[in-house]
Amino acid sequence: MSTFDLLPAIDLRGGLVVRLRQGDFAREVAYASEPRSVAGQFAHEGATWLHVVDLDGALAGEPRQLSIAAGIVAEVHGRAQVELGGGLRTAGAVAGALGTGAARVAVGTAALRDPAFGSAVVDRHGARRIAASIDVRDGLALGEGWRPGAAGLPAAAALVMLADAGITTFEVTAIDRDGELEGPDVRLLERLVSLGRGRVIASGGISSIQDLLAVRARGCAGAIVGRALYEGRLDLREALAAIGDRPDAAG
Repeated sequence: MSTFDLLPAIDLRGGLVVRLRQGDFAREVAYASEPRSVAGQFAHEGATWLHVVDLDGALAGEPRQLSIAAGIVAEVHGRAQVELGGGLRTAGAVAGALGTGAARVAVGTAALRDPAFGSAVVDRHGARRIAASIDVRDGLALGEGWRPGAAGLPAAAALVMLADAGITTFEVTAIDRDGELEGPDVRLLERLVSLGRGRVIASGGISSIQDLLAVRARGCAGAIVGRALYEGRLDLREALAAIGDRPDAAG
């Protein structure tokens, strides 16, 4: 089993596959109208995980596109596992998201506001099925990270708090780099990995194989990649081979 996962991102808004820049809904680019086809292609190219986010759900505070997510899960069944996030702020919403067949869900805003929520969903579903989304701007982990002025707490403190709640997988997004293709925030990632409290998955700015190797070298357990794949700046097959996440990988 690979110790470093590459997760292609499929962000959903209004049924379309989109990407935001710096988490800004006003800076949205649509890339595809058939999410299932996108997921199927990623799985065909060798992805073993997909990172699916319901952006409408994130805005609404409750899931909005579970039927599309379930279709994605069905499309890649037996080939790739799906992680689902966006608007999962109640125990019922988490259960509903897992009910799509997703292997794991990502909670963010609700767990940052109330770590007891994180503890409750871990107790119910197990740590392997729950990840925490830690969106970081100016060193602060934010709930509703797309909203300017959102309240937050230091990223390291947030990770420790969520680890104490039983969460063991942390997806760390450097908001200022998200969708910018300017490279990951390796200092932020190093600092959080060094806490030794769980698996850190990097997100934000990754646009090349060199970026993937850099975050792996810093101890990250995986990376989420979006715009670079959609715009052809990163070839998924080549990236998977470079990080050793395919049976035919080089090295």
